[in-house]
Amino acid sequence: MNAETPNTSNIFSVRLKKLADLRARGIDPYRQSCDQLHTTADARRILGDAMECDCQIFIAGRIISFRLMGKATFLTILDRAGTLQCYVTRDQLGDENYSLFKSYDIGDIVGLSGNLFRTSTGEPTLRADAVTLVSKSLRALPDKFHGLNNDEQIYRERHLDLIANRDSRERAMRRTAILKEIRKFLWSRDFVEVETPFLQNVAGGAAARPFITHMNALNRDFFLRISLELYLKRMLVAGFDRVFEMGRVFRNEGLSRKHNPEFTMIEIYQAYGDYRTMMDLIYDLVQHICQTVLGTAEVAQANGNVIRLDGDWREATYCDLIRERTGIPQWFELSRKEKLQYCEAFGIVADPLLENFAIDNHIFEKMVEPTLVQPTFVTQLPRELCPLAKLNREDPRYLDVFELCINGQEIAPAYSEQNDPILQRKLFEEQVGDDVQALDTEFLTALEYAMPPAGGMGIGIDRLIILLTGAANIRDTILYPTLRPEE
Repeated sequence: MNAETPNTSNIFSVRLKKLADLRARGIDPYRQSCDQLHTTADARRILGDAMECDCQIFIAGRIISFRLMGKATFLTILDRAGTLQCYVTRDQLGDENYSLFKSYDIGDIVGLSGNLFRTSTGEPTLRADAVTLVSKSLRALPDKFHGLNNDEQIYRERHLDLIANRDSRERAMRRTAILKEIRKFLWSRDFVEVETPFLQNVAGGAAARPFITHMNALNRDFFLRISLELYLKRMLVAGFDRVFEMGRVFRNEGLSRKHNPEFTMIEIYQAYGDYRTMMDLIYDLVQHICQTVLGTAEVAQANGNVIRLDGDWREATYCDLIRERTGIPQWFELSRKEKLQYCEAFGIVADPLLENFAIDNHIFEKMVEPTLVQPTFVTQLPRELCPLAKLNREDPRYLDVFELCINGQEIAPAYSEQNDPILQRKLFEEQVGDDVQALDTEFLTALEYAMPPAGGMGIGIDRLIILLTGAANIRDTILYPTLRPEE
């Protein structure tokens, strides 16, 4: 095998010459198809505990290691299911084909056929009787297959990261498995999956800054959706009593360890339920994922915390948590000026123009939420924080909602959904003030046809994946996160 490394300046030109030589010999270096009848996992399963197996195996994948030993070569193939060692000899291939095979490079995609055996060290191995070049790689993989160490390259060239870094590959596969199980869980409970518009007339359903795009055909601006909520509630009006959507939403806001401008949400609505219906649902859903995907309810986090997802989850009110954390029982009786003084004493920077309830929420986000490590349902939020939820019957200053916080971040908010069209319009108008154009009047009109009482919940999929895989950053859970363009 040629001793190539990624810092060798002529790798690309050397491989281009190999490509030209292959074509000159009448060999197609980019095949139209290949018989991949088995995966590497299939091969391991077929061999089982036996020392050898005579059945013919056909696999295809990328060469990720190459160990040449004269008349024989060991190589490792990577496919969608994992890796498998292969053994290629001159005796099996013949002089001409073996000489051609030795010109292949790490990164090339090949097809192999043969039978299986186990080496003296017990490693399942394919003894190849034929090797076919399927697709020629012109660039070298990361040096010595040690992976990518630069975060920028990891996120910008995720395809290389997934080839080179096993943890990244496994996390991507686990994300897929989790999404599959979420859908299966909801389908088993008679929920219907729907799709709603990405382009919307009004950016509604959340308090967030939207992306704006222009549609030439109508000569008008539209918003990329910031939430799935208002269209899904229309489905409740339409008689779809259990409905959900999983899809991308877009918010034109900051980038951080927890935030990406485009991210995946699932929103779930169940007619004739309430926010406590959603409590039971999210608990059961997480237990289902622990059993079917993780195989454990104990998940280690990148920050060193270990989260227990089984057992009882704590429930505490928003106000009690703030009182507890600030150590001030009369916090909510303080004046706005006194609260701002306490913020300064706590070392928390707060905008002096914040309204009273917004100061409380600032304290919650900066002082309380980071301390909620084990699963906690935070209930009874102030009415000013969400105009889309039912007011609490006993104390209408608060809402029948919860925010599920785990490992210091919000995973899922849920509401008893507001279905009074008159009150809903009033609450919207309180939120937007004089900007009546920001009201989604079509949604309000739909609500006037009567929406059943319902529980609704949104789950940030990327944050859920962070939690369930122990990732350190939201960028680790998104295949191609938003990055500054390369100069």
